[in-house]
Amino acid sequence: MAAMPEGDTIHFAASALRAVLAGQVPDAIATPQRRHAMDRWPERLAGRAVQAVDAHGKHLFVRFEGDLVIHSHLGMTGSWIVRRAGAPRGGRVWLVLRRGGQECLELGGPTLELLTAQRVRTDPRIAQLGPDILGDEFDAKAALVRLRAGGPERSVAEALLDQRAVAGVGNIWKCETCFSAAIDPWRPIGAVSDGELRALLEFARREMAVSAREGFIARPRCGARIRSRGQGDADRRTYWCPGCQQ
Repeated sequence: MAAMPEGDTIHFAASALRAVLAGQVPDAIATPQRRHAMDRWPERLAGRAVQAVDAHGKHLFVRFEGDLVIHSHLGMTGSWIVRRAGAPRGGRVWLVLRRGGQECLELGGPTLELLTAQRVRTDPRIAQLGPDILGDEFDAKAALVRLRAGGPERSVAEALLDQRAVAGVGNIWKCETCFSAAIDPWRPIGAVSDGELRALLEFARREMAVSAREGFIARPRCGARIRSRGQGDADRRTYWCPGCQQ
């Protein structure tokens, strides 16, 4: 499976950006891509300190003084990187935030916008998100109710991908969590017990927290050949082990 941005990736990126920017006024801000050329972000953010960098699910927020917030969602192909300032840049760089000898770059992705803090609080794309699987106040009991809200016939894998139920789990961790509990990803969620769902959430929360600190690390399998096929209305690719997940 090719790596793609999920909740652990976004929390990992938020930590890296926070180390460079939190409490600091960026030395320079640039929006190299033409799509943002007329938005005047460098002028609007000039002289403003970054108050916080945080994440919720797959969404990242860089919060500036004056209630202005950069909101990013990387989709399946975007990325954040932190590196030495002045290194050559590719054509996909949308945003540059430089401080000292380092710069934070956002490359690609469907969503990069400058919003007011009020807009962030009321935007339905954000307000309708479920609890963050990596959040300090994650409520597993409430998450179970949300996972079952789509109906008993929905597959457990599709429920795990629903960001309104639990924010942060993407295609990779959907597959990893089902594998961890030896659950067929196509099993209807009505046939999955609360105990099994709790085990899935506990695994995702524990392992994604490690990945958010250290980066994603692939784990060995039983040796059986992994199979895959499209699943759900979006035809997202699901991977499973026929030896472990009967």
